[in-house]
Amino acid sequence: MKYLIVGLGNIGAEYELTRHNIGFLVLDRLADEQGAKFEMNKLAYTAEIKHKGRTLHLIKPTTYMNLSGKAANHYLQTHKIPKENLLVITDDIALPYGKIRLKKKGSAGGHNGLKNIEQLTGGQNYPRLRFGVGDDFYKGRQVDYVLSPFTKSEMDDLVPNMDRSIEAIFSFTSIGIDRTMNQFN
Repeated sequence: MKYLIVGLGNIGAEYELTRHNIGFLVLDRLADEQGAKFEMNKLAYTAEIKHKGRTLHLIKPTTYMNLSGKAANHYLQTHKIPKENLLVITDDIALPYGKIRLKKKGSAGGHNGLKNIEQLTGGQNYPRLRFGVGDDFYKGRQVDYVLSPFTKSEMDDLVPNMDRSIEAIFSFTSIGIDRTMNQFN
């Protein structure tokens, strides 16, 4: 069985530790723990790991957030992975910081990366792991907030929160979305 795990973020040092890059950060930690290295390939940094007899293709799109669907669709096609085996990891301002929520499908909720994935993969019917980054910003300042670095207290909790996300990824690829949602939501 093959899975495509897409971490959303923006390339470049100025975005590295920002809230919008949580998808990249989770996949970096997962790859490090598994001894995998990301390599630059078409439209994304890619790595591959094995877990319980399954192959997980990890990608971090290099297209910037708003065009993430190009990379997601390319690697779904390249590896012949069914859309239900796609998991997108993204930041979510509607969830408190550190809370994770898995969904089978759903709207983009104003998230441009998710909108582009919907457009290029043919709809909203793909699993996503939403990582809460909170909503501590003034009206109209959402972009500044998600593109700003984590606070000191958020950084203190970042590793355990990323580890919980990694547990959810492994659960998704092992026991499926329904049981994983019951366990983690």
